[in-house]
Amino acid sequence: MSTLDAILRAITVVLSGIGMFFFFVGTFGMLRLPDFYSRTHAATKCDTVGAGALLLALVVHNGLDVSGLKILALAVLVLLSSPTAANALARAAYKTGLVPWRHPEREVSA
Repeated sequence: MSTLDAILRAITVVLSGIGMFFFFVGTFGMLRLPDFYSRTHAATKCDTVGAGALLLALVVHNGLDVSGLKILALAVLVLLSSPTAANALARAAYKTGLVPWRHPEREVSA
């Protein structure tokens, strides 16, 4: 195994680890956060950074051949569509009257 192969494998492992970490934290956030808006935020980070890092790891692993370019196109699509969809969902929820969660101990009485 050459030095370049070792470096590419290390980059693949690091990007995969980053992706798995963000998927884990995003999933944990989906389970623990109190309201729709917070959960949407967690899901967006999970999808955008987690899937983006895993797809980039696949590109590094495969190389820039035809399948690597297709995976790179998927990564760009995820990076553009996930935040846009989350924004549309949150905006629709707010316009329909879904009130954001407020911490009961921090409420300011007038």
